This record gives sequence, structure tokens and C-alpha cells, in this order.
Amino acid sequence: MKDTYRHQGQRKSLIKILRSKGIQDTKVLNAINTIPRHWFIPAEFESYAYQDNAFPIDSGQTISQPYTVAYQTELLDIKPGDRILEIGTGSGYQAAILCSLGATLYSIERIKELHIQAGELLNKLNLNANLILGDGTKGAKEFAPYDKIIVTAGAPHIPTNYVKQLKTGGAIVIPVGKTQASQKMILAIKQADGSIKHEVKGDFKFVPLLGEQGWKT
Repeated sequence: MKDTYRHQGQRKSLIKILRSKGIQDTKVLNAINTIPRHWFIPAEFESYAYQDNAFPIDSGQTISQPYTVAYQTELLDIKPGDRILEIGTGSGYQAAILCSLGATLYSIERIKELHIQAGELLNKLNLNANLILGDGTKGAKEFAPYDKIIVTAGAPHIPTNYVKQLKTGGAIVIPVGKTQASQKMILAIKQADGSIKHEVKGDFKFVPLLGEQGWKT
């Protein structure tokens, strides 16, 4: 993969920061060290690409800080071949991390400009993802069931569509909050009776999940 070693010193520093914050999964850290994050952010922020910060991207959206990407990915515990549904393709950076870990990825984005840009970047990296343009709160039942679902926008609740489209024993990682200002990261596991059992993992702040089963536009 070309460009792997650009900003190498900054990448190493970022990995040290992520380890210090508790990220332990070597596969996740290696993926973050390999994927060129500076490809996924506006050119004016390139020199800051490997700081542990979120940055604005097109259409009023953001690329999550590396810690958030690593944390959500570590919670998912990706296994090669896992069928993953991602809600909110955004820049495509989280999708690139998931694909590099061997996931069979389906990723939904509601903003056409981002949907197209993400596809171009993933193609440049020779990473295969099934990108879908549409309302992410509806999921993608035509490709269900999924082993795991990751949501990269803050939701008012866990959409029932996700639970229905998840395999028994499967996991959803989703930030949930009563307001759009902040969320709790939730790890939810689908039980044999179709219900979910969830754990609260920490405080985060995401752009709002908009759509039929999210926040209303």
C-alpha cells in the first residue's frame, strides 16, 4: 500500500497516545498505523492528521478522533469475514479500518458527496466495501443478518431496525444520548429471545444520527 510510511513519526506518536488511553488490541493499532488518515481529511489539516483530534470534513460532518475510531473498533472485536454494517460512512476512514481488519463491510451514508468521496478513497487503498446511499437509521435489511453493527453518529435510542437485522449473539456499538450534545457509548448484545443486553462504556460526542429512527432533520 503506497503512502504507508508518510508521517511515520507522527503515526508512532499517535499509537503511543492510543495505548496510553487504554487501546490494547494490536490488530486495531496496526490498522491505524497503516491506513493514511491524512487522505481522509481536508488538505489544510494534513499536518495535524495524526493528532488525536476530530476534524471537520465536507457537508458539515467530522472525521472522528483516532481514539474514538480505535475504541469503537476494539469494542466490536472484528474477526476476518465478520459481516459488518456501518452507519455513517462519512470520510470513509472508519470503513478503511474495518476493511483492513478483514470485515465484509456494508456502509450507509445519507450525504451523496461523502458517499462518492469515500468510495474513491477506498478504491485507491484497494479496500473493498459495499457502500450504500440512503437513510442509515433504516439499516440495510437486504444484506442482513449482520454479525456486528457500528454507528458513527449520536442516536436518541437504538433503532429497532438494527436489532432486527443483527444475528443472535451479535453486537451493536452505538453512541446514545437524550440530547444531541453528548452521548454514552453503548455495547448491545442481541439475546436469543430478540431482546438486547447492553453495557454503558463511556462519554462521547458525535454528530447527530438523522433519519426515520434517529433525530429528525
